[in-house]
Amino acid sequence: MMNENLPKDLEGRYERIKAVEMAREALLARPSLSLRLQIYFGFLLVFLFAVGIATALVFAMYQVEDKLQFLDIVNEYVIEIQQARRFEKNFFLYGTNLSDALENVEKAHDILSLNAGELEKIIGRKSQSTILFNMLTYENLLQRLVKLEHRGISDSPDYIRARKEIEIELRRQGQQMFSFGQALMKQERNSLSEAIHRSRKIQVYSLVFLFIFIVLNAYFLGSRILGSIQRFSDYIRRVASGDFTPIMPVRRFRDEFTDLAIAANQMTHELESHEAVLIQSHKMRAVGTLTAGVAHELNNPINNITLTAHMLLEDYEHLTDEERKEMVRDVVSEANRSKSIVSNLLDFARESGSQLEPLDLEKILKDTISLTANQVKLSGIKIEFHATDKLPRIHGDSQQLKQVFLNLILNAIDASHKGGKIQVLLVPADEPNYVAVKVIDFGTGISEHIMSSLFDPFFTTKGQGKGTGLGLSVSQGIVAKHGGQIRVASKEGQGSTFTILLPVTTIPAQISGPPLQKKNF
Repeated sequence: MMNENLPKDLEGRYERIKAVEMAREALLARPSLSLRLQIYFGFLLVFLFAVGIATALVFAMYQVEDKLQFLDIVNEYVIEIQQARRFEKNFFLYGTNLSDALENVEKAHDILSLNAGELEKIIGRKSQSTILFNMLTYENLLQRLVKLEHRGISDSPDYIRARKEIEIELRRQGQQMFSFGQALMKQERNSLSEAIHRSRKIQVYSLVFLFIFIVLNAYFLGSRILGSIQRFSDYIRRVASGDFTPIMPVRRFRDEFTDLAIAANQMTHELESHEAVLIQSHKMRAVGTLTAGVAHELNNPINNITLTAHMLLEDYEHLTDEERKEMVRDVVSEANRSKSIVSNLLDFARESGSQLEPLDLEKILKDTISLTANQVKLSGIKIEFHATDKLPRIHGDSQQLKQVFLNLILNAIDASHKGGKIQVLLVPADEPNYVAVKVIDFGTGISEHIMSSLFDPFFTTKGQGKGTGLGLSVSQGIVAKHGGQIRVASKEGQGSTFTILLPVTTIPAQISGPPLQKKNF
């Protein structure tokens, strides 16, 4: 359990470290499903889908090839039957080519015998038996006719009657075979057309579905990757605005972005720690700058106290009661004056938990200007302060804003000529819902080529040993935490104007440690 007596700043740091560790444990607690595995799986699905399409197309091509092959068989069969029937007609008309007709029928029979298996698969066993029966019947009739020709007399009534019977049966069987072949050829042509049409449909639909599948796969993978990148962009913008709240998990699984989130949480924690050290370091440097002036300022009341005390001690017996009281009152007055000087310095240097509260900027600016009284007196510079009446109050941390204002005023003093003047203005900003604090000097100004580096850490235009180059960088960070901006306008040899824009708000919150509310990732 955390010690309740810890200072607020240490307590805040403890809470932030605890929040980072909790975020890390929550990110690692989810089951792992790496992005690389998802990409591989997505491409594997695309590959399997493409293989399925290729298989379907190959199967369709095999079907078309089978149809073409069978159509060739039927076509050869029909040609042989057609030729046999032509020779059959020649025989009955001219008495020739009977042996040729028998030869063509035998070829047709061989065609059916050699392709019996394929024929059975296409037309079935029953139809195959029928066509073979018709073929054998036709062939037997031709052989009978040949025998009749060899032994019969063409003028005998029996020969004429037998020939007529065979002729009628031959025509009938031949017509049946030819009609069956034609019908089978027509059927196979239709079937081939359907197979080709089906193959085309498979190709078109496969391309459409493959395109849709690839688009969906790319969409889901892209959404996962780009969504994570967008969340990290939002997180980086939050960090840039001073919100160091750790990333918390939002998905059910962890992937490569989880490692990035853990590293980002650790990075922001280190950044916050370094920023706190940087701010305090610069604050102490500013205190050191003030110490010389404060020491000189303290010398006067201390000298007065010492002189008055010695006078009181030496002349005590000769002084009246009223004179003694007057000298004691002088000592108390000078002591209070010294206490006020020391109190102002300690208020500025004291490390405390930062808490937003309604602020009176006019009072803060007056208090800050009073801290620089000795530097102003030594440099012979006059500070003019003007504030617009009835400006809305802002919420902020008074000590941090004092540090910003003090830094800008001290910089203005360094840049001003002896006997010059500095203007500090508190006015409404040009932007709505903002107030502006302007620190204007009429000194050396800033060269245009170094304006872009002005807020870079460790960049300074002062001589060696006179500045760390952290003042403006730290001040910019403090103002950014308050939701504001620092702008500068300067002309070399004519002076500079630093403008601090602070938002008008009524919602108090902590600054030094961003609110430990969870941000989902």
